[in-house]
Amino acid sequence: MTEKVADYVLARLREWGVRHVFGYPGDGINGLLAAWGRADNEPRFVQARHEEMAAFEAVGYAKFSGRLGVCAATSGPGAIHLLNGLYDAKLDHAPVVALVGQTYRSAMGGSYQQEVDLHNLFKDVASDFLETVTVPEQLPNVLDRAIRTAYARRSPTAVIIPADVQELDYSPPTHDFKMVPSSLDRSGWSAVPSASAVERAADVLGAGERVAILVGQGAAGARAEVEAIAELLGAGVAKALLGLDVLSDELPYVTGPIGLLGTRPSYELMRDCDTLLTIGSSFPYTQFLPEFGQVRAVQIDLDPHMIGMRYPYEVNLVGDARETLLRLMPLLRSREDHAWQDEIVAGVRRWREVMRRRAELTAHPINPEYVAHCLDPLLPGDAILTCDSGSVANWYARHLRMRGQMRGSLSGTLATMGSGVPYAIGAKFARPDRPVVALVGDGAMQMNGMAELITAAKYRHAWDDPRLVIAVWNNHDLNQVTWEMRAMSGAPQFLPSQAIPDVRYARFAESLGLTGIRVEKPEYVEQAWHDALNADGPAVVEFLTDPDVPPIPPHATWEQLEATVESIAKGDADRAGMVRHGLKAKVQEFLPRRHHRDHRGGKNEEKGASR
Repeated sequence: MTEKVADYVLARLREWGVRHVFGYPGDGINGLLAAWGRADNEPRFVQARHEEMAAFEAVGYAKFSGRLGVCAATSGPGAIHLLNGLYDAKLDHAPVVALVGQTYRSAMGGSYQQEVDLHNLFKDVASDFLETVTVPEQLPNVLDRAIRTAYARRSPTAVIIPADVQELDYSPPTHDFKMVPSSLDRSGWSAVPSASAVERAADVLGAGERVAILVGQGAAGARAEVEAIAELLGAGVAKALLGLDVLSDELPYVTGPIGLLGTRPSYELMRDCDTLLTIGSSFPYTQFLPEFGQVRAVQIDLDPHMIGMRYPYEVNLVGDARETLLRLMPLLRSREDHAWQDEIVAGVRRWREVMRRRAELTAHPINPEYVAHCLDPLLPGDAILTCDSGSVANWYARHLRMRGQMRGSLSGTLATMGSGVPYAIGAKFARPDRPVVALVGDGAMQMNGMAELITAAKYRHAWDDPRLVIAVWNNHDLNQVTWEMRAMSGAPQFLPSQAIPDVRYARFAESLGLTGIRVEKPEYVEQAWHDALNADGPAVVEFLTDPDVPPIPPHATWEQLEATVESIAKGDADRAGMVRHGLKAKVQEFLPRRHHRDHRGGKNEEKGASR
């Protein structure tokens, strides 16, 4: 049988090592679907319930595998549905290729059914590479460049293939004028800065007495080197939320996340340091970085387009984090005085004690912090965590400690709702040998998580390790926005927009043949986690949590942190008063222009995180 264009597409994906394509069928990709049938489903077509979920699954797959994520969708509405997931890939720097159908070439320009101007639609989200294949001879170069660009730029790219082109006989480019041949190989590479730039950076870092390090996901391949340089410099290390798994939280000088969802020790680290080293992070909230002019600073980033942003760095090193640190460390002397680092370690211990006390406070019906706090010691050392946007991200950031080979991620820069469950499914296909836990609010679960439970049920037998736990914080409230309204506007909960129905998520899971657990009392929380983590397949565990337990700004003083514990402990009346007045005052204290380095902050916009 003659090889069709669609057959060649799948064959080329296999040659690139692509093992999974996340998608949803439609007549705009019928040619590709027929080719999948002829290819015995290689690479494997993973059927999501919605194209947006397919894109999120591709992002989760890319984040947790280190390989290319691929998604596929039909023309028109299918292509449109991909956008949110592809923007998540763009903003979080995940390599994803979208294969998109289009109406027949003969119908284009004729206002035909499902005809959408896909180049205009995708020109921003796939700005690094976007092309339509109109003749078979284009195909190798277009597909290869889409894949290479996605890897090189760590970004989404898109290849549009009209339905009639998919069914044409494939013919390769010839050795003729205006033909563009292509090839497969792509060697590894590491960018490194110049020796003179590294020496200047060493001079800056060596002169500091109170060094702070901020790491993002760009430092993920340099765990040992980051640890070594922190110990050389006697530094504390804060992490952007997308970089939480870069360094183990068991290291005593790791202060945890930075930003509005961050910790008090990270805030103090940035407030009091005299030198800053940023590695692989474009954390955007400058109000949580040191005062301008207060410190000397060095940045390391692989992307020359992202270097020198966010802070007035004195030295900007463009290079791979690991290779750059290897060149930097021999130029630094080990610091003998560890008083600064000892102070950081003491702050971390104090913070963890405050978090423990907050988690153990009585709430009605269950303290949401207690749910995350109980999970922390039960997590396997190779667990993969995904988290949705919303108030649950506070508890993920503050109560779960990364250790061993644990991985974790969320929609960091786009901070979109609804990514937690599809991320987890993508993670299971990326690492079928590891347990995956998704932390989701009830708003995100109702938005699309429930539908993707069907996907989890469909593929439950495809994974070597059967453990996939979806945990739902069920508080009947779109809680993050409610707290933003309280803190920023002094407004009480606006029920028409914020209140959402109480859905029996566990029962829904059971109706799909999955394990379902509903927890209504705090004394059952720990056992529920045990049962979910030991289930023989996907499990949904829902916790009825109190929507009135406030997240706390990291720039609250230790005295204010203690006050939140005491206020919650006293009971509902005092807690309600603190919510409506005290928390608002505490947050707004930091909103005006900073007059003292202990008073800083910014708008309560950080629903998710940053690289």
